[in-house]
Amino acid sequence: MGYSQERISTEAYINQYKKIAVDKMKEYKIPASITLAQGILESGSGNSRLAREANNHFGIKCHVGWKGKTFYMDDDEKNECFRKYKNPEQSYHDHSLFLTQRPRYAFLFGLEITDYKAWSHGLSKAGYATNPRYPELLIRIIERYELFKYDTQALKGRKREQAVEAEPVEKESHEFIAVNPSDFEVVAKSDSGRFVHQNNGRKLIFAYENDQISSLAAEFNIFSWQIVKYNEFEKGEQLSVNQIVYLEKKRRKSHTHKEHWLREGESMHAVSQLYGVRLKRLYKIDELIPGTQPPAGTRILLK
Repeated sequence: MGYSQERISTEAYINQYKKIAVDKMKEYKIPASITLAQGILESGSGNSRLAREANNHFGIKCHVGWKGKTFYMDDDEKNECFRKYKNPEQSYHDHSLFLTQRPRYAFLFGLEITDYKAWSHGLSKAGYATNPRYPELLIRIIERYELFKYDTQALKGRKREQAVEAEPVEKESHEFIAVNPSDFEVVAKSDSGRFVHQNNGRKLIFAYENDQISSLAAEFNIFSWQIVKYNEFEKGEQLSVNQIVYLEKKRRKSHTHKEHWLREGESMHAVSQLYGVRLKRLYKIDELIPGTQPPAGTRILLK
């Protein structure tokens, strides 16, 4: 593609790529406003030579390990290598992968997803661009064209989709994920000789055959209601052999793992127990509707 093509207005660019930005926000948790603003800024609203001839809308250079097509042009240095894509959609997808797979950008995903100002400054801090005014330029674009409305749209759209696609359940299934007790650190032993383990900084035990919540409460000198609350059990919960039972409240996020890919038959409660993260917090972190069961293959964020 050459410069003989008619120039694209910023408004037309937004209209053309807003859906992709919204979809990528749902999938990768990168604000749509940030993605669009970066695309506008880096590609000159799709009019730059790099965008027109290489479909590269984010100025992403080749970097070590890039095996795709390349495009050479002068930038900070002469004849630099940039990634070349089959279409702009591939550029948007690679932008999402670029931010999610590089450790230096990891802290961004701890920011509020609707805080475009924090994200703008964070990208600059992580070294995405050398221009010291980069955050200011992104924020100006977002506010001028009200791109923040697409963040709201993505969040609402995701919740609607989950309400339709997620399988409603009358009561959260408490099937547990089979684990090997030896995989968990032993930190103590009860008077009866039962090992007390630790997971995500919280104490737990593994249920024996015929264990009851009431007998465990007596063994560890706590109330039955505490065990029910700590483990987010249903009233009348029947324990199974090797089922994880926490002796103190689970944490608000995992301090050891970032994500879990849901497998066939695994419930949200089972994931909560496996990583020592409160079930209600998991639903909130992943913006899922409480009481729904996502399908196998869903990525469950743990923090």
